[in-house]
Amino acid sequence: TRAPLRGTYRGHEILSMPPASSGGTALIEMLNILEGFDVAANGFGSAASVHLMAESMRRAYADRARHLGDPDFNDIPVARLTSKPYAAQLRKSIHPNRASKSTPESFEWPYESEETTHISIVDRDRNAVALTYTLEQGYGVKIVVAGAGFLLNNEMGDFNAGPGLTTSEGLIGTPPNLAAPHKRMLSNMTPTIVSRDGKLFMVTGTPGGRTIINTVLETIVNAIDFGMNAQEVVDAPRFHHQWLPDRIQYERRGLSPDTLALLEARGHTLAPLSSQGVAQVILVDEKRHLLQGGSDRRAHDGGAVGTR
Repeated sequence: TRAPLRGTYRGHEILSMPPASSGGTALIEMLNILEGFDVAANGFGSAASVHLMAESMRRAYADRARHLGDPDFNDIPVARLTSKPYAAQLRKSIHPNRASKSTPESFEWPYESEETTHISIVDRDRNAVALTYTLEQGYGVKIVVAGAGFLLNNEMGDFNAGPGLTTSEGLIGTPPNLAAPHKRMLSNMTPTIVSRDGKLFMVTGTPGGRTIINTVLETIVNAIDFGMNAQEVVDAPRFHHQWLPDRIQYERRGLSPDTLALLEARGHTLAPLSSQGVAQVILVDEKRHLLQGGSDRRAHDGGAVGTR
């Protein structure tokens, strides 16, 4: 067992997944960067807010490639990556009106499947569970454990392809996540619980391959900075930047033409995609003593259910 990572964002406590997942480390790093900006004042979906969030994503995903892998095989500077001073240092490198550049000589990324499921649960006593699990591709390796009835996963593809094998097409060969005996491959799963003043505030998570971390980031920012309810949080349009390829992917019709034009003027490359993630979110409404359930309608097989 491993202890969850802990961070803070605008008075809220963040509990998320530690290595060998990259999710919690990258999520807390991005939130720490964004905490120094007035995201709410920029407005949801504005060029200014998308720019700042994309630049935060770019830097966290670069650190993901540099440092993250199985902690039993790597000395990972998690404390530094999730610290406020490190975020302040990164924040200074973000220009408010100009995109940074990601170069092929640094890092690029292999393809990753989206065969993952997330469940968020809160009971009447406000005990919470954020559960993300994956087989990697449909039916995993397509082998059922004899007498047990469950499938084995196919996660070996989440290791880097080979030492030094970094290409402009998206392969990466940095050392921390190279395959080795007894080593766990790097994950993106980011099941996350958020609290405020010691009380549960939010449970969130999603499938989506490498987009998982940024989708979870956006659900938290939507709830805390933009004051959305649970269903608004998951319905809101999404975008994604992962250092390389050097572009912002955005859901079609999710950003206005004016926002897209302003982002291009800042130097961002833009690429539309059909959809991103399938988030499942619970928000605690303390004033009305209610739980809000938001199930992502980007997939047909989710849902929100409550009992008294």
